[in-house]
Amino acid sequence: MITAAVLIIVAYLLGSLSTAVIVGRLLGAADPRTQGSGNPGATNMLRVAGKKAGVLTLLGDMLKGLVAVLIARAFTDEPAVLAAVMLAAFLGHLYPVFFGFKGGKGVATALGVLLGLSGWLGLAAILTWLTVAVITRISSLSALVTAAAAPLYTFYWLGEPALAGAVALMAVLLFWRHRGNIRNLMDGTEGRINLGGK
Repeated sequence: MITAAVLIIVAYLLGSLSTAVIVGRLLGAADPRTQGSGNPGATNMLRVAGKKAGVLTLLGDMLKGLVAVLIARAFTDEPAVLAAVMLAAFLGHLYPVFFGFKGGKGVATALGVLLGLSGWLGLAAILTWLTVAVITRISSLSALVTAAAAPLYTFYWLGEPALAGAVALMAVLLFWRHRGNIRNLMDGTEGRINLGGK
């Protein structure tokens, strides 16, 4: 029987695959860590490398969170183990061992993790993000609202404190990673989503 430690390590290594950097190299684009906001995430890739790069980065970052949780669920249904796996995949994205521990903000990977737990849970998070994004056209605000709601969604759908707690911790980390965006939001200088780019 595969151990919890192996599942956690696999999840962290999957999370450490920086989709933005990989996509940038495959498409011959500049390293997203040196362009735009400097964040290796889907929104920055959209800005600096265009729609294709942004979509591929979004899907890749979601997929690694989803796969990490699905692998774990194939071996265990223990909430504490699943919670640790979720956090490991998320932390891998934030602090990737393959890329000098300098990663993204974790929004798409968190969505993938939620989808791995429950399709309805992931759908609720995605719809929350899209609703705020359509209204405000501000990616960071959409992420923050979704992060705040995600622990409540998790407890409502799954009723498991360990999983809801893990999602709450991810939300706290996500808010921390967005602290610069929060300052910009308060100053009214936060950038808006532009779909008319490259």
